[in-house]
Amino acid sequence: MNYMERYNMWLSSDKVDEETKKELLSIKDNDNEIKERFIKELEFGTAGLRGIIGAGDNRMNIYTVRKATQGLSEDIKNKGAEYMKRGVVIAYDSRIKSDVFALDTARVLCANGIKVYLFESLRPVPMLSFAIRHLKTAAGVVITASHNPKEYNGYKAYGEDGSQLPPESSDYVTEIIQKLDTFEDVKIISKEEAIKNGLLEIVGEEIDIAYLNKVREQSVNEEAAKALGDNFRMVYTPFHGAGYMPVKRILEMTGIKNLHIVEEQAMPDGNFPTLRSPNPEEKDGFEMAINLAKKVDADVIVATDPDSDRAGVTIKASNGEYITLTGNQIGVLLCEFILRNKKKNGTLPTNGAVIKTIVTTDMVAPIAKEYGVTVMNVLTGFKFIGEKIKEFEQSGSHEYLFGFEESYGYLAGTHARDKDAVVATMLISQMAADYKTKGMTLYEGLISLYEKYGYYKEGLYNLVLKGLDGAEKISQIMKTVRENPPTEVNGVKVTTIMDVLNDTILDLKTNEVTKCGYPKSNAMRFDLEDGSFFAVRPSGTEPKIKFYFGIKDTSDEKAQKKLEAFSKNVMSLIEC
Repeated sequence: MNYMERYNMWLSSDKVDEETKKELLSIKDNDNEIKERFIKELEFGTAGLRGIIGAGDNRMNIYTVRKATQGLSEDIKNKGAEYMKRGVVIAYDSRIKSDVFALDTARVLCANGIKVYLFESLRPVPMLSFAIRHLKTAAGVVITASHNPKEYNGYKAYGEDGSQLPPESSDYVTEIIQKLDTFEDVKIISKEEAIKNGLLEIVGEEIDIAYLNKVREQSVNEEAAKALGDNFRMVYTPFHGAGYMPVKRILEMTGIKNLHIVEEQAMPDGNFPTLRSPNPEEKDGFEMAINLAKKVDADVIVATDPDSDRAGVTIKASNGEYITLTGNQIGVLLCEFILRNKKKNGTLPTNGAVIKTIVTTDMVAPIAKEYGVTVMNVLTGFKFIGEKIKEFEQSGSHEYLFGFEESYGYLAGTHARDKDAVVATMLISQMAADYKTKGMTLYEGLISLYEKYGYYKEGLYNLVLKGLDGAEKISQIMKTVRENPPTEVNGVKVTTIMDVLNDTILDLKTNEVTKCGYPKSNAMRFDLEDGSFFAVRPSGTEPKIKFYFGIKDTSDEKAQKKLEAFSKNVMSLIEC
């Protein structure tokens, strides 16, 4: 069936509501728009669905959500009656139609005889991950598109350990979805019927309390903020998302007395009216928070994204200007702070491990070495950090201490198996207070680490290529890099080329090829003689290809210049 036939099928189906048909009729003369919406189905990847909200097979709507949920239902039913009884817990964030999609997810699961626990109102992603483990459910779903633009929403599925759905399940769900008719093969009942049948249970405060208590167990230094009292000032903004309630509560629980909330961004709103983008990676989102920080003379500003799994930090530099830290800088600061305080408290294990992704800063290596802690690399995506936690619990080989990725995701503790901006915000507040008791700002603390371990600098370039032509261009870039890889950058030789898709690491000095041992992924990393690296991979959630750069030098100025020259030279060699 071609895209126009699919379009007409939606228009003629008696299962499609009138509002959806009205939207489809509004594009009847726009062939490109019809093609974009119906040329393919929204793909159920390892993390679930993510796409632009709207009518059509290639959009996020109640029909694509229901179909995905029918696929998930089949996976759970295939595992047996016990899994159906254990059920699924569902959460959602502040995005447009998140509550609608969450309820429809519940209605489909219940129609398939599967127990459902649905949160009474919006909750962060990490709380969903925690709730799966707390309630011992068979799976979990959260409706979110993380920090994507407001036009997007998504559907993330999780397995029974609280990590994103494992490959065997996601592959099975994908296979089932491909066989289902969008309208005829999906079971659904009303909310009232689901409750009457004892299949739908609304949850909230009990899980909130249990989660916050587990988060607080990750505290390593509450004393600093308590000693400073009103003298320590913090600004927080939830970016119109799910972080407001849990972040405010955990900061109050751990002794932050002088907390200032950006009121204009406190209430949930999927239109994100005060933001160009609800992304804590971007400084312009901090404008209101910075204005408030200047008024109250705040020591630190923290922002969490709509589903509160990522946290961004802005601090005052030595010149008085506020600067937004990179995800790598926040991760390095948190890693050193946690290890230092655990050592001080006598809780640093002899077999401790820090986990990071292959595109994340290498600066944690010398820090971890000083504290006798192992650093391990995994592929991009927090589910791989979750897998390491599970591996450690099964083998007893290491004790997980901290994991992070450069894209502003951090997790201390094993209460969740996804990045957690609530625990990260709690630790960031403690860290800023800790440095203040030493007469230092967080910025001065970062500089002290650079002076001790070297000036590491990292960069990221996102090449956005939308639509079908964009996808083809991204594929061509990866093909070119793989078949004609750079062997030197600005006179510095490449020493190793890691091709994750082909499971190879090529040593250019010896021509020896070894296995990299990671799951298949369309990613490559190049390491150079001077310790620099660059990596390239298509985004798994957005129409872009990402280029990562990392270097090290002896001063901030030298490192900045080296990074700029290095990234420019790499891009010229790849010829994007």
